[in-house]
Amino acid sequence: MPTTLRLLLAALLLLAGVVLVVLAVLGATGRLPRNRFVGVRTADSLRTADAFAIANRVAAPPVGAAGAIALVGGTVLLVLDRTGAAPWVLGAIALVGTVVLAGLGGAVGARAAAAAIAAQAAAPSCGGSAPAATWSRAAATRPAPSRARSPGPAPGSPARPDLRGRSAGPTCGG
Repeated sequence: MPTTLRLLLAALLLLAGVVLVVLAVLGATGRLPRNRFVGVRTADSLRTADAFAIANRVAAPPVGAAGAIALVGGTVLLVLDRTGAAPWVLGAIALVGTVVLAGLGGAVGARAAAAAIAAQAAAPSCGGSAPAATWSRAAATRPAPSRARSPGPAPGSPARPDLRGRSAGPTCGG
């Protein structure tokens, strides 16, 4: 392998390795902010900050391994002063290993984000505020109906009626 090409591939692997290791550490510690440039960026992972953090935390081990392979491969290519097939083989192994492991990290992170979004959608909403469009001052200041008119939900009923007699959804905490 010509020296210029060997040094260029070594520099590329070293740069990619540093970037991937830094991203893996930030993702694993939850300090990678949600953004559109780095990290696991899918529709599901960008939907919420929690999904982005989960996706990058799950993707961190394979991405870190990809960075380590790139760093080792780049370092060996940098100090290796040989001609023949050895630099080509080493460069190819390091490059393919880096790309495959980084892609695996992205795929695993994307699946984790999709599972997190599905779990959030399936979970009942407790303690949250109602959307602004459903609130009205008249409904909020109206006196509560007496017990005689509104006996409440039947025992074991999963839903409770609101002040207007419609189902307000599942009850929280029991």
